Amino acid sequence: MSFSKLLSLLLLVNFIFIYQSHSSPDNNVTKAQSHIKPKKVHLSLYYESLCPYCRSFIVSQLVKVFNTDLLNIINLRLVPWGNAQYVKPKKTIICQHGEDECYLNTIHACAISIWPDPRKHFNFIYCIENQGLPIKDNQHSDGMEAVWKACSARSGMDQKLIKDCYDSGYGRKLLLQYATETDHLYPKHLYVPWVTVNNQPLYDKYEDFITYVCNAYKDKDLVRACLSNSLKVTEEKFSRSPVCYVEIRSQIQQRLHCCSGGT
Repeated sequence: MSFSKLLSLLLLVNFIFIYQSHSSPDNNVTKAQSHIKPKKVHLSLYYESLCPYCRSFIVSQLVKVFNTDLLNIINLRLVPWGNAQYVKPKKTIICQHGEDECYLNTIHACAISIWPDPRKHFNFIYCIENQGLPIKDNQHSDGMEAVWKACSARSGMDQKLIKDCYDSGYGRKLLLQYATETDHLYPKHLYVPWVTVNNQPLYDKYEDFITYVCNAYKDKDLVRACLSNSLKVTEEKFSRSPVCYVEIRSQIQQRLHCCSGGT
């Protein structure tokens, strides 16, 4: 072998060695990757506005997301459809607790669309649900409008934007999109509140959602709420968290027969 070929071979071997040393697991690329934050946990609540158990969960439990640092690790979605039914022949929405519920579900949907930041629309929805609204089947009362308008004023949210969304029919379109999403849940929802963490339902353990969120997040040391929360699911509970069950079709048909048309 000539001297020039030998020199070329040595240079090639040296290049390969340098390249491999910079590509080793201990290099800067790996170190940079180690600082990538874990993905946020997807927390979704499928609910209806006048279900007393949804109301209680929102006001007493879900609010903890905003009273702690949990929101830093959560992508929160509120889906205001619940156990409502869309009856295609008459293009009618039938809500479990009457027309007031259909009305407020639509108002919620409009607020979520107009102000997608969960801090803003949750504050508004929390205010409405915290009123302890009476349930009046088969009618839409003017009192519901007064409630959400008072909450929009308190939250600094433009009432006209919400009213235009509702009056234009856009709110109804949003509601039907939520209907499609809820109807295609797998496994299907059986009741509300229906809480999922990374698309997995918590069933009757929904009040333990913080535990499930913290267990799903990969770096618990960064979240004070997870450090202070017991990370063991309370399987020993004797009483299940209360829920509003999906109505059977015959009940929906009976409600359709007596109602004027929903939202």
